[in-house]
Amino acid sequence: MASHSSKRPPSPALVPNPFVKKRNLQWTLQSPSSPAAQKDAPEEAQPTSAAIESGAALIADHLAHFTAHLSSHLSSSPPPLLSIPSYAELYRSNAGGVQGAHFVVHQHDHPVAGTHYDLRLQINSASSVSWAVMYGLPGDPNSRRLNRNATETRVHSLWNHLIETASPQTGSLLIWDTGTYSILPRRSKHAPREDPSSPPGSPCSNNTASTQQALLQAAFHNRKIRLRLHGARLPDPYVLNLRLTKSEDASGRAKSLRTPRTRRRRRAAEAAPPETSESEGEGEATGVEDDGHDTHVVPAGEQADPAAPVSALERELRELEDEQVRRTNAYPGASNSIGSVHQRRWYLSLDRPACGFVEQSCGGRTVWELPEPEGSNVGEPCSGEPAQGNEEAVRLKFPFYVRGPEYERSVVTGRRGDDILRDEEVTGFVRRLGWAPVLN
Repeated sequence: MASHSSKRPPSPALVPNPFVKKRNLQWTLQSPSSPAAQKDAPEEAQPTSAAIESGAALIADHLAHFTAHLSSHLSSSPPPLLSIPSYAELYRSNAGGVQGAHFVVHQHDHPVAGTHYDLRLQINSASSVSWAVMYGLPGDPNSRRLNRNATETRVHSLWNHLIETASPQTGSLLIWDTGTYSILPRRSKHAPREDPSSPPGSPCSNNTASTQQALLQAAFHNRKIRLRLHGARLPDPYVLNLRLTKSEDASGRAKSLRTPRTRRRRRAAEAAPPETSESEGEGEATGVEDDGHDTHVVPAGEQADPAAPVSALERELRELEDEQVRRTNAYPGASNSIGSVHQRRWYLSLDRPACGFVEQSCGGRTVWELPEPEGSNVGEPCSGEPAQGNEEAVRLKFPFYVRGPEYERSVVTGRRGDDILRDEEVTGFVRRLGWAPVLN
């Protein structure tokens, strides 16, 4: 049988199918990777900042995303203290290495946990330890309430330092201040008083042989941290003491081993007890229980629906992830290399001598005052920002007070919490009442 090198041409007597429309004969098939298919495909919607913050969406370049996002939401009056390029370079120069010492203070107006301020310090190339401080950082050396409760929360990924966003479930998250930190040596009772204005490398400055991450880890394990924050908003110098007692250490470790209980919302028939000064004082004593990511509370207006359509695989993955987070005290992507314990309560206070204050007698009582001249605490404009003539766009000076979401502005965008809620198109957010600033 002879072989044919090509197919036989169609017969001229072939009759077309009368049931096939002519326009259907013009159809073509294109692979998904073809240029025409890519041109006709709809553009994929970018995930929201709230979805990224909650872990519901994953992106490759957090710095590029948040730099572009915050650049489109800048306040013109007053101008922000820290420009977007400076904000990006600050993060870029600290992320990904053992020399990094990045910090951020977030104002978090949470509908369940209430208003609090999250202090986060970089502990390795990609993670940060976190404390929730209910009333913000102290700024009055003569305040009657010098101490703050600082409650350990989950270890976060370092890219969380970039976030400024809002959602109905988590409220608004605002960058109150950001910069770098340094760990100062513990003071001895017999050592001469340290000069806070001494430059790095001087005899009175901290030992620079170790990295700040290593110094922080050593101080963290000793339960006594002397922390200097080099921020865009805080006075310079600004030094804090973080202290963990042995009893609080033992109590926090025991609490972290307990199996968490799910607390359900009270029935509508049960009237909530009225808020009193005693209940407010109790909140101050216990601090903020959590930073909102894993609060086992059904928010007001919502009820847990056990019949919600959740697949068995998704339910199992959630349970495994929650168990992993509880076991390591770190969110996915973060590494708890410092040994942080969830909800362990520290005590935070202003280091008055290290901030430049001296004791003086005034009217039969002792007060702390800055010597004359005040030096760098006299409201200097933040570096990199043309802030002359605008009192709101200058570095804080002592005494200062943290006044809450209705007053405080972002150091990066100049927005208040309500501005962020509006820009993120959040509706239905209900602020928890009862928070009041410390003004004495």
